Amino acid sequence: MIVLGIESSCDETAAALVNDKKEILGEALLSQEEHKKFGGVVPEIAARSHLEHIDTILEECFAKTNLTLNDVDAIAASAGPGLIGGVVVGVMTAKALAISLNKPFVAVNHLEGHALSSRISNDVEFPYLLLLVSGGHCQILVVKDVDDYERLGTTIDDAVGEAFDKVAKMLQLGYPGGPIVEKMASIGDENRFSLPRPLLGSQDCNLSFSGLKTAVRKIVETYSPDGDISHAYIPKQDIADICASFQYAATDCLCRKLKKAITYFKQNYPAGKHIVVSGGVASNTYLRSKLQQLADNNGLDFAAPPIRFCTDNGVMVAWAGLERFKKGYTSSLDFKPRPRWPLDTHAPKAAGAGGVKA
Repeated sequence: MIVLGIESSCDETAAALVNDKKEILGEALLSQEEHKKFGGVVPEIAARSHLEHIDTILEECFAKTNLTLNDVDAIAASAGPGLIGGVVVGVMTAKALAISLNKPFVAVNHLEGHALSSRISNDVEFPYLLLLVSGGHCQILVVKDVDDYERLGTTIDDAVGEAFDKVAKMLQLGYPGGPIVEKMASIGDENRFSLPRPLLGSQDCNLSFSGLKTAVRKIVETYSPDGDISHAYIPKQDIADICASFQYAATDCLCRKLKKAITYFKQNYPAGKHIVVSGGVASNTYLRSKLQQLADNNGLDFAAPPIRFCTDNGVMVAWAGLERFKKGYTSSLDFKPRPRWPLDTHAPKAAGAGGVKA
């Protein structure tokens, strides 16, 4: 079984071919560079770029294989959540291929793509505990099966990846901020600045990063003669120390809330063996090391996708599409792309035979 996956939910245009032997048969990806000068993704520019490059990306993907479109069993696309203009480009492309080839169309929740991505590269069985961390999302979930999730906690304000980007912007480090902050943090003193750990007193697994981000801003303001952070001059070592202190605090928040989730997970899902991290922030090696320690200390196995598959890519969409298709999930051609699509919302089930429609 071979599934073609298309990803266009933010600023990566990607496609991949994956089979049910967990083999990546072909892939292609274009990361849009034009957003860097704006310090963030501009939705209209992103959508236009997807439209301009999607055909070329598909051609590049197939050029790396001996396959043709007729060899594909299903067409999957990231159908939300995301920037709706880009999502529409990917979904309409997938639908057009499905119609012309008379193949099934599978609408994939972008977050499910991240959630299941570790299963293609690791021996991870259901159920498992998932920390999903990216620029737009930050959730702790139990992954019980395909299309079956229990959300234990989420951010009540900023996602952790968004906080990384905003801290980088305050420090005038560029975009995307996550990799730059991590690099600077590697030469910094994480104990130099005392930063808050929001919501640690709450009994739930929810997270908050707005106050942490504000605390960093207040530090940056002390380096400006007029309090305007754009006028701040901060020595390189101080920047590194701020980055390290922020990364330490953000990771500490994630690990402490995840520890609460582990208690619940082990009580209610005793067969579960894994803690999994996914999403763009999962490429942070400091976070990975702390999660490995947390898993070891609690008798669980730790798993994460290869770093190159943490950020948005076609492989995760193709794999999620394949997992859904194997379960009998397909989508009707009148499926509407969704700018918002909570992962713990089940796909509506169609009446009668023929699988499940989303």
